[in-house]
Amino acid sequence: MNAKDVIRATLDSSDMILKMYLNDLSDEELLIEPVPGMNPVALQVGHLVVAERMFVEMVKPGSCPALPEGFTEKHSVKEGTPSDRSRYSTKAEYLSLWDTQRAASKAVLEAVTDARLDEPAPERFAKFAPTLGVLFNMAGVHALSHLGQFVALRRKLGKPIAF
Repeated sequence: MNAKDVIRATLDSSDMILKMYLNDLSDEELLIEPVPGMNPVALQVGHLVVAERMFVEMVKPGSCPALPEGFTEKHSVKEGTPSDRSRYSTKAEYLSLWDTQRAASKAVLEAVTDARLDEPAPERFAKFAPTLGVLFNMAGVHALSHLGQFVALRRKLGKPIAF
């Protein structure tokens, strides 16, 4: 197994689990605050799309599709009011953006050289991702780190265990 295999496995695992957790949630349920102070799943999914695009663009600038106008700002975990429902999209829109970005991420993964993956990551990420390969893997790891919050919503709604 090489670095690309590990990154691919992380991307595939996070994709599978995210979709299992979202499968039976409605657009309206994506807007619910799982617990007081926790961002709605809609904001988190949008944030994950934005973050993955950012990570992959650092590996290969210009490789990812553009996001809808204002999408990045609407899904910032540091800006706006999470309870403002007008900032969110539908589950179908989120999944379409997720799939489009994930396809772009995998295309970059297949095209990038091992030597490029060994290059240092930008300094602002060096503390947790010393190389571009580790940064690229963060696309999947970051998604997995948010999925625990999806479980909180599922429990609140009485949904069955999905994974």
